[in-house]
Amino acid sequence: MRLSSRIPASLEPNGLARILSKRRAAGLSVLDLTESNPTRCGFSYPEAAIRAALGDPATLAYAPDPRGAPGARAAIAASLGNGVDPGDLVLTASTSEAYAWIFKLLADPGDDVLVPSPAYPLFTWLAALEGLETRRVPAFRFEGWHLDFEGLARACGARTRALLVVNPNNPTGHYLKREEWKRLTEFCAERSLVLVVDEVFADFPLEPPEAPMGTVLEDPSPPCPTLVLSGLSKGALLPQVKLGWIVARGPGRERILDRLEFIADQFLSPSASAQAAAPEILRLAPDLRGQALRRLRNNLVRLDRALLPHPAWSRLPVEGGWSVVLRGPGLLEDEALAEGLLESRGVLVHPGSFFGFPDRGYLVVSLLPPESDFESGLGLLLESYGRG
Repeated sequence: MRLSSRIPASLEPNGLARILSKRRAAGLSVLDLTESNPTRCGFSYPEAAIRAALGDPATLAYAPDPRGAPGARAAIAASLGNGVDPGDLVLTASTSEAYAWIFKLLADPGDDVLVPSPAYPLFTWLAALEGLETRRVPAFRFEGWHLDFEGLARACGARTRALLVVNPNNPTGHYLKREEWKRLTEFCAERSLVLVVDEVFADFPLEPPEAPMGTVLEDPSPPCPTLVLSGLSKGALLPQVKLGWIVARGPGRERILDRLEFIADQFLSPSASAQAAAPEILRLAPDLRGQALRRLRNNLVRLDRALLPHPAWSRLPVEGGWSVVLRGPGLLEDEALAEGLLESRGVLVHPGSFFGFPDRGYLVVSLLPPESDFESGLGLLLESYGRG
């Protein structure tokens, strides 16, 4: 039997995943410093209100709209502000699905998309499943992270169709700056590229610069076609509700929306219950985000305090998002460090190479876990490798 080459030839887990599976099978504890599932992080959810919203009797009548239920789109547009109209939106079951639809819309098999790096590795697989390639272009770090426009220009070829950015970046936490945004949109306009901006972490500022683009929706008329993604997974701490959205702006907006509607009509994937619940969930979302933001900031304080006696370790500035990047002694190989830490101390972290960091010694940890777990896991890390 022949299977698609878009699927990896081997689905064998990597070394870190094998150690994790073995440890859990043996009933050993794991302090997970990669945790990004908010429903496992001890937040206080208004359960009765959420259940009532998801159980709206109106969901028993099936009345699909390819772009998404009008009531849900109206509530999302109101929550986004910045002049967003319900007609600018197409609803999806997730931002991952939004990427898949956008790739179907923009590209043919063999085309490629540009991805500034470090970046979340999911982009590579989402593109590959549509028959596309990703061209990673390393950002550079000098008093903060900066997009390498010369590198992007070199990487852009005849079959490049889009540029993907995350605002703020995952895992570096870099928010786009207004001057950077201007250059980015001009870059895409000059090369007939569509700019895709993922803003799932935009509502979680930690150490924001003086003039960040808190959301690129501040710009009502970018000079290039622009698609902005987000959803309830991060914005309301409810990944299981499965509701995301695409906002279209810039030239060609109507043509893009019409064709996204055609794609969406083939799947009709957002559930009736998620769409019916959206207005109430969006009303509850600011309190839920507030809980998460307090956790993120508290854990960042704990991290800085824990690092003081360990000068061999530091952490990079983090403007926003749920993760922070640690830098250890340069002689440490990040995958071996992560595997050794999990095997010997039961602490799970991500090696920097997972996200495309080019050098040794980088680890990525989530700031979302409960404070006690975060502090314990960090203590074991520094106790084991604090001297390098």
